[in-house]
Amino acid sequence: MYHKLVLDNGVRVVTERIPTLKSVTVGVWVNAGSRDEQPSQAGYSHFIEHMLFKGTRKRSSAEISREIDALGGEMNAFTSRETTTYYVKVLDQQLQRAVELLSDLFHHSRFESKEVEKEKQVVLEEIRMVRDDPEDLVQELHSGQVLARHPLGRPILGREKTIRGLRRQDLLHYIDTHYDPAQTIVAIAGNFDQAHLDPMVARYFGKGRRAKANHANGRRPPDLRGGVLLKKKRLEQVHLCLGLKGIAAGHKDRYALYALNSVLGGSVSSRLFQEIREKRGLAYSIYSFLSGYSDGGMITVYAATRPKEVDRVVDLVCREIRRIGIKGVERKELERAKTQMKGSLMLSLESSHSRMSKLAKDELTHGRHISLEDMLAHIDRVNEEQVFNVGCQFFKLDSLAITGLGPLAARSLRSYR
Repeated sequence: MYHKLVLDNGVRVVTERIPTLKSVTVGVWVNAGSRDEQPSQAGYSHFIEHMLFKGTRKRSSAEISREIDALGGEMNAFTSRETTTYYVKVLDQQLQRAVELLSDLFHHSRFESKEVEKEKQVVLEEIRMVRDDPEDLVQELHSGQVLARHPLGRPILGREKTIRGLRRQDLLHYIDTHYDPAQTIVAIAGNFDQAHLDPMVARYFGKGRRAKANHANGRRPPDLRGGVLLKKKRLEQVHLCLGLKGIAAGHKDRYALYALNSVLGGSVSSRLFQEIREKRGLAYSIYSFLSGYSDGGMITVYAATRPKEVDRVVDLVCREIRRIGIKGVERKELERAKTQMKGSLMLSLESSHSRMSKLAKDELTHGRHISLEDMLAHIDRVNEEQVFNVGCQFFKLDSLAITGLGPLAARSLRSYR
């Protein structure tokens, strides 16, 4: 059962009671991510995420780790381009201790200078790890290429220069600016007593400063650009990303675009997987995915192949994009995609963690809860005409962006430049 509560300081609390579960997940979502940073702050959101686990006024870093292990639970965090999230998952009888622990981290982390300096090295190693993973690196390069100088195009982890130069007071100032109660959501899903939960959450998250009267995140919509970017690197394969303009996370046509993505490369029965991997053996890994932000989005195809097959793979991908843009999809393909979408959706929501994430994302994107039944009904309503119109609008090659990483020949992708 869904429930929403707005605390006195402006924090929104969204909950879903699922009595059939024995777990409960508590998440704190801040509507601030890497896109909200100035260039000189690149990586601050992610660095703050790290620092919240490095000790509070009452717990050391080691004590935090030992406590969550003693609860038999899981605690972690992640940063995206638009949000920063901290969560704890525990057995239902450990809920209050989990809420208190998460509140302590969120409100009372010390950000000691010596810990900041130590964590710089950890984050720099994380940046190096991405550079050593060609699949991650080509997608990072692709975002930077397509989104140009827009904040969405910057790496979430930041740049080495900004990480090396950041100071404790820089992080505290960033928190004071962006961690506003009105931009904070506490999402809880699992087995709990609602009457007991509401005052508990108010006790731990309803105090402190109130929401700013005129908080504005200052975001501006992205302008996507096409073109070709080739970066040589000594690898066995060439890693490719092909990108098109997509739609915002809350767009009215999102379900139709989900279906088109499934047909293109979002499943093992998709056109790209069957044509490029199964039929021709040109790639082991090939797939497409959607990136939806609050004010824009992207459609991306990823593939890895032998250097001599780069042009062939790109031609095949472009052929399928063009076919969908001109002809749409067949009825049986659409029905298969809708069935696959419904199955994936229902299976993805079987844990308290996934339910918690959906609660927060619904609140951030729509300002309300969207039930599973409503989502399934939206999928069922997707028809051939709507898919055809969306395909004509977005599956066009005139603004195609291609990024290649690996042992590329000088003449690679010449016809696309």
